[in-house]
Amino acid sequence: MNYNWNWGIFLEPSPEGVGTYADMLLSGLSWTIATALCSWVIAFGLGSVIGVFRTLPSRTANAVGTAYVELFRNVPLLVQMFLWYFVLPELLPADLGSAVKQLPDAPFYTAVLCLGFFTASRVAEQVRAGIQSLPRGQRMAGTALGLTTAQTYRHVLLPNAYRIILPPLTSEFLNNLKNTSVALTIGLLELTARARSMQEFSFQVFEAFTAATLLYVLINLVVIACATLLERYVAVPGGR
Repeated sequence: MNYNWNWGIFLEPSPEGVGTYADMLLSGLSWTIATALCSWVIAFGLGSVIGVFRTLPSRTANAVGTAYVELFRNVPLLVQMFLWYFVLPELLPADLGSAVKQLPDAPFYTAVLCLGFFTASRVAEQVRAGIQSLPRGQRMAGTALGLTTAQTYRHVLLPNAYRIILPPLTSEFLNNLKNTSVALTIGLLELTARARSMQEFSFQVFEAFTAATLLYVLINLVVIACATLLERYVAVPGGR
């Protein structure tokens, strides 16, 4: 059976009433970007805290950091997405659980939290590795200057560690961006979900997913370009 190619399908009206099929895909792209950015704020902030916990001279902090990383890193993302969306509201008090279920754009908020907490466990390991890769003399120099532990991390260790781990952090952000596609399983109309809807309505499966692929590649290239510029901007002359 021959496939009937129709690249003009993107200009045809969408049955969902959101303009053309191209508008539908761009709407999905906007949800993908919003989900990725919001979840990254959680992932970077929480991941940095957990990463620092794993390098502190405290057994309690180490245990908390290790428990978090092992819990969120070793449970599949899809399972976590279902737990956040279907199970968590049932564990809350009845009134609160009902309110959570009735939230506008509940799939978006669920996806942001799930991806944020999941990615934070991976960011934490990168922050830990970055701090531990620094010469011990940097921590000792902070102590010699009279800095507290918090000040040593803030002004000495973390700035240098972030410079080292910027490339893997960029890769993690790209993974986070692509992981937003898992949110289609809880009803978030992100890019992959919109591409699936397009092929179901129009039966133009190759056109729909070719367009989605190109949009993913485009946004990833933009992220890589921005990260490259940032890496050059924060580089220390004569440093590694």
